[in-house]
Amino acid sequence: MTLLTNARVVTPSGVLDPGWVRVDGTSIAEIGSGEASGVDLGGAWVLPGFIDLHVHGGGGHDFTASADDLAAGVAFHASRGTTRTLISLVTAPLDALETQLSWVADAVKTLPGVVGAHLEGPFLASARCGAQNPAHLLDPTPAALDRLLDAGRGCVRVVTVAPERPGGPAAIEQLVAAGVIAAVGHTDADYATTLSAFERGASLVTHAFNGMRGLHHREPGPVPAALDAGVARELINDGVHVHPAAARLLLRGPDEVVLVTDAIDATGVGDGTYVLGGQDVVVSDGQARLASNGSLAGSTLTMDVAVRRAVVDVGMSVVDASVAASGTPARLLGLADRCGAIAPGLDADLVVLDESLRLTRVMRQGAWLS
Repeated sequence: MTLLTNARVVTPSGVLDPGWVRVDGTSIAEIGSGEASGVDLGGAWVLPGFIDLHVHGGGGHDFTASADDLAAGVAFHASRGTTRTLISLVTAPLDALETQLSWVADAVKTLPGVVGAHLEGPFLASARCGAQNPAHLLDPTPAALDRLLDAGRGCVRVVTVAPERPGGPAAIEQLVAAGVIAAVGHTDADYATTLSAFERGASLVTHAFNGMRGLHHREPGPVPAALDAGVARELINDGVHVHPAAARLLLRGPDEVVLVTDAIDATGVGDGTYVLGGQDVVVSDGQARLASNGSLAGSTLTMDVAVRRAVVDVGMSVVDASVAASGTPARLLGLADRCGAIAPGLDADLVVLDESLRLTRVMRQGAWLS
């Protein structure tokens, strides 16, 4: 049993300051406020472990390269506070995606913290495909969806769809019926088409503002549709993909924003040339862009930095930033009874941040990570 004391413990309802957390085995046994004797954290912040719904790799490892690379990339992000990872797969031929999904299905059973797969492609709009390989885009037919869901053996948790593609509305209904989150993204859909997608059951926006129509006062597009529908909105909060002023527009409803990284293998490595989905990517000053046309190609963000920027640059409270990084993704994935908050009975997934919100330690299921 471990008792963490003298901390600012962030819970969904507020901050316990000074607070303490008692960990018993892999679980949180008890939390409270006031002075206590134990492992003194010196007034540090303690937040629930981060849950990243959108990440492609890190530490020099592309999740789609091999099962070993997938494991190594997950370990890298765990060291930065991501204790639960939804593996995101970029657009590729169906047979390649089937192979990658088999790795994820195995990882769900063997790798701590892997919670499933997010198919970011191939059912995307050519006009808004961004860094997704246009050669492999497809209409979302029932047969294609069945192939991918079958290959995932139950691990597919999110599929991004451009609802204006032929078969898009029916695909959303098929995914929802299968218990999969249908996300709207990489889409040229207008406000009405996007709102219709939400009415059919889509419940997430993939990296809001990116890979979609922009905000216009006469043609509002997908983001206002998401705000009006009250569905969750992913935010790549690296200061490159979305300006802080635009990010603040997403904050209607504190439990509707999901902080994600969209990180690629270059994360934690540095500038250079990389490959994403068969296309060359150049990383310069931490920004990843396609060599061919300069389109943003994921990020080099980690969740700890996303949380710090949410507080410092966007102006979120630490409590709301924590909900966006942990609580809301846990709720969307149906995992709120296991993780996503600091509460008795939940897994002891914890991150420790210093006064300036910089990561110092990570605990996953009761064990400190090196």
